[in-house]
Amino acid sequence: MKLYNIKQHDEQVTFYQALIQGLGKDQGLFFPVDLPKFSALEINSMLEMNFIERSVHILSTYIGSELSKNSILSCVQNAFNFPVPLVFIKNNIAILELFHGPTLAFKDFGSRLMAQMLNKVNHQFDKPMVILTATSGDTGAAVAHAFVDLSNIHVIILYPKGKISVLQERLFCTLGGNISTISVDGDFDSCQFLVKKAFEDNILRQILDLNSANSINISRLLAQVCYYFEGISQLPHQMHNKLVIAVPSGNFGNLTAGLLAQSCGLPVKKFIVATNVNDTVPRFLKNGYWEPHPTVSTFSNAMDVSCPNNWPRIEELFRRENRSIKELKYGCVNDMLTEKTVQEISDLGYLSEPHTAVAYRLLSDQLDSDEFGICLGTAHPVKFKELVECFLKKKIQVVLPVSLKERMRLPILSYETSKCFSSLRNLILKIVS
Repeated sequence: MKLYNIKQHDEQVTFYQALIQGLGKDQGLFFPVDLPKFSALEINSMLEMNFIERSVHILSTYIGSELSKNSILSCVQNAFNFPVPLVFIKNNIAILELFHGPTLAFKDFGSRLMAQMLNKVNHQFDKPMVILTATSGDTGAAVAHAFVDLSNIHVIILYPKGKISVLQERLFCTLGGNISTISVDGDFDSCQFLVKKAFEDNILRQILDLNSANSINISRLLAQVCYYFEGISQLPHQMHNKLVIAVPSGNFGNLTAGLLAQSCGLPVKKFIVATNVNDTVPRFLKNGYWEPHPTVSTFSNAMDVSCPNNWPRIEELFRRENRSIKELKYGCVNDMLTEKTVQEISDLGYLSEPHTAVAYRLLSDQLDSDEFGICLGTAHPVKFKELVECFLKKKIQVVLPVSLKERMRLPILSYETSKCFSSLRNLILKIVS
């Protein structure tokens, strides 16, 4: 598999190099040189496969000969070892539940596959390999649990102080060992900026072998392509060409993966970009101006992103396929409407949480009578239990897995830092020394 740097097209790497390197020169994202295309007949055949078999087929088509099918099969079996149910809540709307992994969020797919692939290639590092990543809530837990106890890899996760839920913080800030967490006095965009600065810093790059487990890493993105196929495989065939998918969007890796699945030939009529009031992309799609505003804290905190890292990949895909970015439908949902939507979904007999509610609101409002809608359920409602109980004005009966209950009793092990990069650099060098 060959990939090129979107910012500097002459920089081309293999899948293995992109997996290890994460980012290209000038913080450029890697993008496939060749985009797989499956015929309608092939798509129909793939939709008859089980999730593991189909995912191996998709990933093998992208990656090529760099990893054998048996190696990819082993990675997929170890990474995707939980269900992906499509739950119908109305006659024309279903929720694809992506939160049945170990940290109860869709991030488990990409993080676990990346960890398995890094482990599989068995790279002999000359320098300590450090996975440096930023999280707005769910990525941190997924990455931490995917990489915990793997040899030769140290994970450092930055997160915005006081801006993630108690359970989100406990999930990844209590592990210790090869997992270090840093609470940053700022928002997610501040954390993301510090990560980018670290990748540009000559001092850190001379001492450490830096990588990122954010959705900028191509392995995480390809993992997410697989569950779009799984969702559609659970629909009757007559619904395939009427399909609209609403994607709750923060850093836009999820939407990028969906668009890649569509590019492969998956029959999706249209996508809806669903954001909270951090609406840089909806405003851009409306008026053509890229004008990020200061990030605002919302109920759907994992989507509190004003400068989404994956957006350049989406623009590159549309450029490559000579499509108009205006094909994307869009909208934003404020906290008041998010709360009302959680209540509305509850009245349908389904327990939701803020991120899924944002996507459901826009899907329900924009779905035509002859269309069928899928809303991505990206987090388990138990992760926002107190908030959901406040919305619904009643206690909810959701039981935490035993492993997560234990986390709630453990102390937070995080370091703290300001938004000053030199302070972060010193802290990273202290952590890995």
